[in-house]
Amino acid sequence: MNKDLEQKLADLKCYLKNLESVAIAFSGGVDSTFLVAVAKEVLPSNKLLVLTAISDFFPLREMDEAKEFCANRKINHIIVPIDILHNDAVVKNPANRCYLCKSAIFTQLKKIALDKGFEHIVEGSNLDDMGDYRPGLQALSEQNIKSPLRDCNLSKQDIRDISKEMGLPTWDKPSFACLASRFVYGETITKEKLMMVDKAEQLLLNLGFRQFRVRIHGNLARIEILPEDFAKIMVDNVRQKINNEFTEMGFAYTTLDLKGYRTGSMNETLKKTRTI
Repeated sequence: MNKDLEQKLADLKCYLKNLESVAIAFSGGVDSTFLVAVAKEVLPSNKLLVLTAISDFFPLREMDEAKEFCANRKINHIIVPIDILHNDAVVKNPANRCYLCKSAIFTQLKKIALDKGFEHIVEGSNLDDMGDYRPGLQALSEQNIKSPLRDCNLSKQDIRDISKEMGLPTWDKPSFACLASRFVYGETITKEKLMMVDKAEQLLLNLGFRQFRVRIHGNLARIEILPEDFAKIMVDNVRQKINNEFTEMGFAYTTLDLKGYRTGSMNETLKKTRTI
């Protein structure tokens, strides 16, 4: 590990030690897994609480991985069910949906943490999360949720590199946002469509694709994959399998986005609107 990464890791450990007791919002992704692992190293077991919010926006495979990670390390872990589809404002999917959703989720997580005597609640946003349209960050700020990785200037690549050095299984895990991010703004989010997206992405995983999104536009699926995977998806038996199974899932049309995979593609229309 180079000196820059060593210093950032030392800063993070110092940051967490100074908080003394911490409740961590844990999704099982690259960032929050790293944060939990470091906190486990520097805090006594009775001073660390890990909270995983689960909802229809959260794939079950992610919950299973989060539970296994904490169980293997004997970390105090609580699963917190969130009935997000009963929040009409979120279901309408406005441009600030992420703000509304995170406000609802962290209100519940914060209550549990405080009830159990944990004053400080932290989450896993990193330095790169400052570069896109992220209304959810406002919700975190309003509720005084801390973001140690961001505060210690850790980028996504930094986190992957240190995670590899630490032997964490998530060091090369693909990045996945919540399923609601697959919906075009203004399109009502339903349980049925969330299940369609989840099944569609599971199929791509099963076919060996690693980094991708399946965006939903009404009854159309827009697949984003890495450009280097374009040839793979166009192989006849792969292409036909995806088309046939997506049709069975309820999609009338299946398309391939020629720009390829990128985070926040649903925000591109918002950026254009703001510049007009």
